[in-house]
Amino acid sequence: MEEQQMEDRLWNYIDGLRDDAENSAIENLLATQLEWKNKYRELLEVHALMSHSELEEPSLRFTKNVMEQIARYQVAPATRNYINNHIIWGIGGFFVLMVLGFLVYGFGQINWSQGSSPGWMSQYHLDKKMDWSKMLNPTFTSVFLLINVVLGLVLLDMYLHRKNNTLPIKGSEN
Repeated sequence: MEEQQMEDRLWNYIDGLRDDAENSAIENLLATQLEWKNKYRELLEVHALMSHSELEEPSLRFTKNVMEQIARYQVAPATRNYINNHIIWGIGGFFVLMVLGFLVYGFGQINWSQGSSPGWMSQYHLDKKMDWSKMLNPTFTSVFLLINVVLGLVLLDMYLHRKNNTLPIKGSEN
């Protein structure tokens, strides 16, 4: 803590922020104390380095030069050019089919043969747990994973085919 106070006092002395009484006290310490004298020289060197070094400033045309360099490169196409609407419609159709499938399954669980009566809601046991074992058996899971793997491979093939068609041919630089 004492070293920090010594540095603070010396920096204020170097910057000229002390009054005459404090300046004379620091000059007395510099003349009598070797530690103060060494620290004062060190701080003077740092002060000299800080005051003489000029910060590099960019040229006045820096922004314009950067923008000109960027303009030389091809600009990305508009979004409608690289988003395939068929994929968006396919994903939307998949979710609609999933919702419809769950609705059909849910309505299939209802016993429609009973007539309506004042307490008709109490006849249906809505708190009954769904039996997922009918749908999530190993066969269904394997078929589902197989279909997803095939669709993923088809999508990868379409992506790579499109990527290969857009690569420039060597020797035909325009």
